[in-house]
Amino acid sequence: RLKDEIAEVTSEIENLGLTEERKSMQRNKQMAMGRKKFNMDPKKGIRFLIDSNLLKNTSDDIAQFLYKGEGLNKTAIGDYLGERDDFNIKVLHAFLDLHEFTDLNLVQALRQFLWSFRLPGEAQKIDRMMEAFAQRYCHCNPGVFQSTDTCYVLSFAVIMLNTSLHNPNVKDKPSVQRFTAMNRGINDGGDLPEELLRNLYDSIKNEPFKIPEDDGNDLTHTFFNPDREGWLLKLGGRVKTWKRRWFILTDNCLYYFEYTTDKEPRGIIPLENLSIREVEDSKKPNCFELFIPDHKDQVIKACKTEADGRVVEGNHTFYRISAPTTEEKDEWINSIKAAISKDPFYEMLATRKKKVSEKKTLTDV
Repeated sequence: RLKDEIAEVTSEIENLGLTEERKSMQRNKQMAMGRKKFNMDPKKGIRFLIDSNLLKNTSDDIAQFLYKGEGLNKTAIGDYLGERDDFNIKVLHAFLDLHEFTDLNLVQALRQFLWSFRLPGEAQKIDRMMEAFAQRYCHCNPGVFQSTDTCYVLSFAVIMLNTSLHNPNVKDKPSVQRFTAMNRGINDGGDLPEELLRNLYDSIKNEPFKIPEDDGNDLTHTFFNPDREGWLLKLGGRVKTWKRRWFILTDNCLYYFEYTTDKEPRGIIPLENLSIREVEDSKKPNCFELFIPDHKDQVIKACKTEADGRVVEGNHTFYRISAPTTEEKDEWINSIKAAISKDPFYEMLATRKKKVSEKKTLTDV
């Protein structure tokens, strides 16, 4: 009987070990599923992880999860952090609290911050995130700037400087004198020390911002701060078939990829000299077209990559594109129009500079 009891206890212990192992395997499986869901739809992914008891429904716990970023798409992290929902804003501030900026200059702090996610393309999201960054930087480094507005404006100036100095499409590279002149009067009406501005300029000139490569369902291309990105259908040039492509709008160009994981685009459409219009199509809804005004038979200057890797000229006299919804069609049209005519960064910067100067005027009065 004693032998039987010992055998029974041994069997229970073994089964208990197996049960724990099974639980751990199930947990890991659910965590992997949660990460995939997050990469496809950040809010649904977070909800799944909370419902599966893998995350607590607190801003601190979610911020820790995003900050570790294991297997997470950096673009998805940026999208989630940029949402205007009150809870997402709490997560954003908790996420920034995990960054230590003490005794770092502004470029060093920006390098750390912009490595932890990818800036989304929407101006309002960028605004919220950079506002939170400026608050955190000033909290860690009191006395460096007169206000968070100064930090915010200078951060944008540094990001734009990075693009101007290291984007091959920008021919007119700003000098340190022009960068210094651009930022006069932003320190609550006063000037920042010239040595500080020169150091920031040299830091960016010597080493551009590194763009994070994603760990999960990733976008490993090196496009910094796209104006817009998403899935659209594109009508072929020679063969009139519709194909789903991942489009990225940045630097006055429209790039499209076969998969989000592709490092090289399948095609590049420079937007210079093009126009955009809504069109009706009998086969697809929510269509718009890129075309050359007054030259309807002229082939658009663009290029694409063939299946064998050869880069060839495009064949399109127009590009017809279909969006999933009416709202997305309108948003793409507005984003492309803005990209053709102006840089949204400058608008945001002008708005904030105006706010700073108004505040200074009121203080003086």
